[in-house]
Amino acid sequence: MAKWTSARIPDQKGRTAVVTGANSGLGFQTARELARHGAHVVMTARDRNRGTAAVERLLAEQPRASVELRLLDLSDLDSVTAFAQKILDDGLPVDVLVNNAGVMWPPHRLTPQGYELQFATNHLGHFALTGLLLGHLEKSAAQGRDARVVTVSSVEHRGGTIFFDDLHGERGYAPRAYYSQSKLANTLFGLELDRRLRATGSTVTSVLAHPGYASTNLQSSGPTGFLRFFFSKLANPLMAQRVEKGAWNQLYAATAPGVQGGQFIGPDGFGEYRGHPAVVQPDKAAQDLDVARQLWSVSEQLTQVRYPSH
Repeated sequence: MAKWTSARIPDQKGRTAVVTGANSGLGFQTARELARHGAHVVMTARDRNRGTAAVERLLAEQPRASVELRLLDLSDLDSVTAFAQKILDDGLPVDVLVNNAGVMWPPHRLTPQGYELQFATNHLGHFALTGLLLGHLEKSAAQGRDARVVTVSSVEHRGGTIFFDDLHGERGYAPRAYYSQSKLANTLFGLELDRRLRATGSTVTSVLAHPGYASTNLQSSGPTGFLRFFFSKLANPLMAQRVEKGAWNQLYAATAPGVQGGQFIGPDGFGEYRGHPAVVQPDKAAQDLDVARQLWSVSEQLTQVRYPSH
């Protein structure tokens, strides 16, 4: 069988997808392909001007696409709550939630709630958003609409640690280590969500994806100094695959028939850096049930978002 590409996305007419961080990179490419195949796509962005420019770019390519922009800052839990409430108030169905937005390797910074920026944006914001929209996803699943939550992780989750004694890097901060923490948290969350959904008899699917090494502005917008030069001028041009291919993995997770809850989709090439979508194995640390449960409890406390118990 030919390897999977976005050309094999099934018809998405009648489905609504929410894609976080959709104004650029993997998020924009995900929104573009979902819209191309008929979905109504809610594109989220932190900045109105950048978000509007992304919507206009997509509509210039696909004049008949059904897309809309809604502002969402995953680093600010008040913004997450307001965004989710507006979705609920508007009665907008949610069939697919793609937890894509992220930041990578910035200098140490705390969010409005006092949380480390990478952990807050990459994990806590998506943890809260998923919990707040879960009821809508359950309604879609109950109507047989194949509801899915796709959480985007990274090869950088491998070797990561959850610093439960210093989650926010206030006693010691290393940009890469805290990025790996956030991506391990994504993976622990996606797997634990799958277990909890199964335990409650839900038919919502929680699946993980990572893009391998894809050339996006993530590497240039977060790192500073030499690291920004290294990625933009050396590593990305020489080693990274195009963003279109990197997005295949989360598009596969969001749309391919037969995807199972708890699966992790990543590139099939060497080191999972490049290639076509395939089921890959998460790091052993991401399969630690005790760590997953502890992270879940801490995440509920920090976000004040409670999931249904099982």
